[in-house]
Amino acid sequence: MTELIFHKSSYSGASENCVEVAQIPIAFRESSYSGETGGNCVEVGALPCGAAMRDSKQPDAGHLPFPASEWTGFLSAALR
Repeated sequence: MTELIFHKSSYSGASENCVEVAQIPIAFRESSYSGETGGNCVEVGALPCGAAMRDSKQPDAGHLPFPASEWTGFLSAALR
């Protein structure tokens, strides 16, 4: 497991209660349902509390996170 690196929020003052944030690293993998011909490819990554999806052609465009309950519901509907 990768250790999270926390950074103090720029909105926290020097002597105030501080909020720290950390980015959760996501290891994406191409979906087994994506074609091998360079078509529409979806990548999936596990999160501690669900999953995330992104477009493999534009990985820097961001990702969509889903809570575990929504991800399970999506998979149930998609695999029918």
